[in-house]
Amino acid sequence: MLDNFPRGTICIEDIEFGMTRSLRKVITDRDIELFAEVSTDRNPVHLDESYAQDTIFQGRIAHGMLTAGLISAVIGEQLPGHGTVYLGQTLKFLAPVRPGDLVLAEVTVTDIIHAKRRVALECKCTVGDTVVLKGDAMVLAPSRKFD
Repeated sequence: MLDNFPRGTICIEDIEFGMTRSLRKVITDRDIELFAEVSTDRNPVHLDESYAQDTIFQGRIAHGMLTAGLISAVIGEQLPGHGTVYLGQTLKFLAPVRPGDLVLAEVTVTDIIHAKRRVALECKCTVGDTVVLKGDAMVLAPSRKFD
């Protein structure tokens, strides 16, 4: 399952308070394996079912930063989109994401500082009705004006 919205760029001049964009993705075993390879985070709670059964999660979970990466995808591909520069991000992990879970990643504009091209975003990921991650981001948005 892919994005709900087209990819591209929304320039600072067109961003509005409350604007929201999202994507949906099923987290697969392959996603977890690839993330472990790229990040070098091979914690067995992500990769070894028998090990993970004996943890508080009682089974394998996805890396938290894999889920957070979906927020990055919405910001970098949709809102504001191509040309956006991350300035900061806070994250709070509230529940595990498991292989096979359908994650909805959403960002919503909460503040716009036009003079500095900055946009504040509320970020969250849900699996069904459960919020699994929430936080805030500050980004530098692209502009049609060349400074």
